[in-house]
Amino acid sequence: MLTSKIVVVTGGAGLLGSSFSLAIAKQGAVVVVADIDVQAASRVAKNITSSHAGKAQAEILDITDKTSVCSLIDRIQVQYGRIDAVVNNAYPRNRSYGRKLEEVTYADFCENTSLHLGGYFLVAQQFSLFFRKQGYGNVVNMASIYGTLAPRFEIYADTPMTMPVEYAAIKSGVIQLTRYFAQYFKADQIRVNCLSPGGIMDKQPESFLREYGRFCGGKGMLEPADIVGALLFLLSDGSKYMTGQNLIVDDGFSL
Repeated sequence: MLTSKIVVVTGGAGLLGSSFSLAIAKQGAVVVVADIDVQAASRVAKNITSSHAGKAQAEILDITDKTSVCSLIDRIQVQYGRIDAVVNNAYPRNRSYGRKLEEVTYADFCENTSLHLGGYFLVAQQFSLFFRKQGYGNVVNMASIYGTLAPRFEIYADTPMTMPVEYAAIKSGVIQLTRYFAQYFKADQIRVNCLSPGGIMDKQPESFLREYGRFCGGKGMLEPADIVGALLFLLSDGSKYMTGQNLIVDDGFSL
């Protein structure tokens, strides 16, 4: 689906990012595993190239630093002569992230929103400006079902978990940012879409998994591999006339 494309994945060493990177390489693209933890990115790239030679490389990237973003774009452009797509997937947050509403400070709310939503803006902005000069490009932003519906707080009962208020603000912002960029760059042959997954398995308590699953079809919480097909579609020419759209993959949780 992606033969010969050059695709950058931010947060490429993370839970979703590493699965995305491998899947992209399997489909014939060269994937740039871009992460603030360059050692972790190197491990992911090494694992990919062990079975897909020449299809992955690690790069350092801080999505909140314009110099870092622009330097990455310059390095990839010099090396390959083009960039076909970027997946805005990184998940920056501070140490206080994930607290219940009553415990969230104004400073923490602002910092987490700035890191995550602000970082997505910066990546989308700089890559889109590069794509405009190039004559085409594709941006896929990672949003969430919680950018489209109110939290179901009852599924977190009797667990230390919550649905962070910052997350709701960030991911709903990502969806509208996607529409804004899609409209702004529509005439420049730049597509901008977002992917909204449901919950992803990551060692959550059994009680939470059970309650979450009550709102779903047959699967409940998803594995990273369950999101891959939708991402590959958005990166491929099969979606070449889609822009400004939010693709939800959640086993029916948001219905």
